[in-house]
Amino acid sequence: MVNVARGAVPLAEVVRGDLVESVHLGHLVVLDPDGAVVLAAGDPDVEIWPRSSLKPVQALAMLRAGLELPPEQLALAAASHDGTPRHVEVARQVLAGAGLTEESLENTPDLPLDPATAATWQAAGHGPDRLTQNCSGKHAAMVATCRVAGWPVAGYLAADHPLQQQVQAAVVELAGPGAARHRTVDGCGAPLFSTTLVGLARSFGRLAAAPVGSPAQRVAAAMSAHPGLVAGERRDATLAMRAVPGLVAKDGADGVYAAGLPGGAALAFKILDGASRPRPAVLSAALRVAGALDVPGADEAALDALGATPVLGGGAPVGEVRATVAVPAEAAS
Repeated sequence: MVNVARGAVPLAEVVRGDLVESVHLGHLVVLDPDGAVVLAAGDPDVEIWPRSSLKPVQALAMLRAGLELPPEQLALAAASHDGTPRHVEVARQVLAGAGLTEESLENTPDLPLDPATAATWQAAGHGPDRLTQNCSGKHAAMVATCRVAGWPVAGYLAADHPLQQQVQAAVVELAGPGAARHRTVDGCGAPLFSTTLVGLARSFGRLAAAPVGSPAQRVAAAMSAHPGLVAGERRDATLAMRAVPGLVAKDGADGVYAAGLPGGAALAFKILDGASRPRPAVLSAALRVAGALDVPGADEAALDALGATPVLGGGAPVGEVRATVAVPAEAAS
């Protein structure tokens, strides 16, 4: 059995007052536009479950199978959304465009991710639902792909379904050696394929720098143009893509993250304990190493704000969560 803990190093520390209170271990890799490793913390070749960071690759596979979606719907196909009314509306649009309804979805019902939206949803008498579940955009796109390709809609989550075979092929192509050596089932019920950490980063670099008009570029452009549909208004993926034009960023459960810059530089990391708390600080620091501030229109203040996670005492800041990612001398100069 693969042990993801082997070789992990500190990626972030939590400071309260003048003491380091806790440390988050993990693995991180930053690649240059040619795919060469610029920074490796921990083991860049560690095998991981990419979780929802894999959604842009899944969306690419769907386009290659013949799916056609406008940018907003394509962004939702690659989303782990908040379940807001807008997110649910776009998911319904994807289904309606294929002549389908939510009855065709096989994802696990859940409440909206956004706490305020979930409270409003429950106050209206609703419970866990397939459309409010954060992966409903992906699942709506999956059944729409089946309809377009002439594949069975029922059973689309089976590992031997043509759709999932198409997804696996895309994962292997983009992530390269070592990809899809392991297979399991993700939280939403869809097949999940393993990648190496460097392979996940490589995938995002290829998406972000894909030729204009290609299916990969269409996925990347849709995400960067509609970051609020990919995540939510207060989510780190949304804030990162708004701070850096052309950035493609996607979080995954259990501390996974991947991002690609428009020139092809990319990064991926895995927080060992699965925590979400250190993600913004690590993401902000890694984006700097990858050259995010060299992207025309990049907002340094917004990138700083993304990485600022205060530690509170009595409701006031008394410390911070800070990345321990080392910036190479040539990147700092």
